[in-house]
Amino acid sequence: MLLQPRPPSPLQEIRDDRFERHGVRLLLKRDDLIHTSIPWDSDVLGPVDLYPPGNKWRKLAPNLRAALAGGHEQLVTFGGAYSNHLRATAAAGRLLGLPTVGIVRGDELAGRPLNDSLARCAADGMRLHFVSRSEYRRKAEPRELARLVDAAGAQGAYVVPEGGSNALALGGCAELGRELRGAADVVAVACGTGGTLAGLAAGLAPGQRALGVPVLAGGFLAAEIRSLQAAAFGGPAGDWTLAEDFHHGGYGRVPVELEAFAADFGSRHGLPVERIYVAKLLWALTELTASGAFPRGTTLAAVVTGRP
Repeated sequence: MLLQPRPPSPLQEIRDDRFERHGVRLLLKRDDLIHTSIPWDSDVLGPVDLYPPGNKWRKLAPNLRAALAGGHEQLVTFGGAYSNHLRATAAAGRLLGLPTVGIVRGDELAGRPLNDSLARCAADGMRLHFVSRSEYRRKAEPRELARLVDAAGAQGAYVVPEGGSNALALGGCAELGRELRGAADVVAVACGTGGTLAGLAAGLAPGQRALGVPVLAGGFLAAEIRSLQAAAFGGPAGDWTLAEDFHHGGYGRVPVELEAFAADFGSRHGLPVERIYVAKLLWALTELTASGAFPRGTTLAAVVTGRP
């Protein structure tokens, strides 16, 4: 019933003078097309356009297996107003016939019209429960987590963490690294909760480096990644670094210059550039290349994690 593997997501070479003039080769790992790589069984799913977005499948699928194996009849998870993870969980719940609850950061959103992302969650049957930002920040505390789940009416539900990032998820993300062995010197990915980077680094071959571009301000991500790897692998795994100066003001912030960059990149290469994560990643790689951060002859692979 669950997740029949197929060939890896495509790897696409991009010819762009902003990289080529520095002797750097740019590849795009098209995980935005992940539904063609790791689909659900065709007897369970409908058309391809009903699939959840992007590479969230890599982290979500192991958790869904665990939820079904444990006999859970409901999923509950967490995210912000523009969370791709919430959308993916809502879509997965619809496809599996599992009720879903999304605990959303920001109780001020409760009385407002839903944005496109949350409206998609609701259309897929997710019940949205808005909480204050102070409550949301404490969700990692066991007592507060239990209180939030209880207040959301999700007692007994399988809890999928924010972003889907936990020890189970890192196993799915390590497969992404294994798919890229030998393909690039540096593999870069935009980071929210750090789970994709933590697993990706573990799956790469010796001599390859994973580079994370945080989309949130705060400088907290390195500790989160170390904690995730300790839970999943027993300790540090793989070579990874962070480029922390490209968040453009924080999560969900898309200033005019970033919007213009994303539109230009998309026009040059016929690629729909997602703004919250992918645009910041591509901007960072362009700036780092221009600054000489990558030696001539370097092959970069940028993981395109989702579509607009």
